[in-house]
Amino acid sequence: LRVAASMTVAEYLVPRWLADFRRSHPGVDAELTVTNSDHVGEALREGTADVGFIETSRVPHGPHWTPIGRDRLVVVVAPGHPWTRRRRPLTAQELAATALVVREEGSGTRRTLHDACADAGLALAAPAQELASNAAVRISAMAGTAPAVLSELAVREQVESGSLVAVRVDGIDLGRILRAGWMGGSSPIGQASDLIAIATRQDRR
Repeated sequence: LRVAASMTVAEYLVPRWLADFRRSHPGVDAELTVTNSDHVGEALREGTADVGFIETSRVPHGPHWTPIGRDRLVVVVAPGHPWTRRRRPLTAQELAATALVVREEGSGTRRTLHDACADAGLALAAPAQELASNAAVRISAMAGTAPAVLSELAVREQVESGSLVAVRVDGIDLGRILRAGWMGGSSPIGQASDLIAIATRQDRR
């Protein structure tokens, strides 16, 4: 079974899904390709993946997509950043006007942030830094380069340890839907369907 997943889903969710899948399908090899959301759509269209998982706010054209869960982006800063001393939540306008450390174009995280600002009538400032992985963005934010916006899955451990501080934001919706995709009929079949069912069931636990 060939699986393509965007980076956030692949790093923090797919390994558990595949562990369950292998227990129920011991004779099936599952191969995971980690990429960004746009490239997941390309892999499905080109037939190099049987099932794909993304977290972008706009789904790639061509495959069929179904919701399997939800995620949320959070704004994080290094412990010494001035935003940690705010008594009021950050406004959407302040967030959009700030040069942030962001993921690369084509990533679901970057697109979700862009679309959330656009829905609020705001345009994002030019980034302070553009990086191609969650880990690189996280480390840059921890080093104090600039605030960052990442999935809560990607920063949970650092926020709990205090190496990053989550900043509340008002006036913008940073929630997003996780989706599974496939080519062909309107419903997934076979092993792809089984993996999607596992992903949906685990997210609801």
